Amino acid sequence: MNTKLKDIMARGAMTRGVITISINETCKHIAKLLRENDISGVCIIGDDGKAVGVISEMDILKVIGMENWENMTAESIMTANLETIEPKTTLIEAANIMRRRHVHRLLLLSEGGIGMSQKPIGILCSSDIIREAARD
Repeated sequence: MNTKLKDIMARGAMTRGVITISINETCKHIAKLLRENDISGVCIIGDDGKAVGVISEMDILKVIGMENWENMTAESIMTANLETIEPKTTLIEAANIMRRRHVHRLLLLSEGGIGMSQKPIGILCSSDIIREAARD
């Protein structure tokens, strides 16, 4: 029997321990982090620790071969239009958001609390949803 994706919240399927990168980090360093951690994207944070963007493998591929690509900063290639959801969003809702917005990952941000908003707590990838859908 397949799990009911409408009953599973994103916080139950997300990848915890989000790898965050400073907006000043280089593309070469980010590419190494993606490879070493076997991940397809990272969260970019500003000096205040708040999420300001994401970088995926595709973002790196878009600049490889450009002059001095290795030293381009995260800020210069990141996708600044963050696609975020609350931890209590269901997997069905998350899948619908991914389809509508044509994205493969959603950032989960901390809930409530003074000074806590916009802090990344997890990433939900399309593969996380598919994994849950395939469970018996």
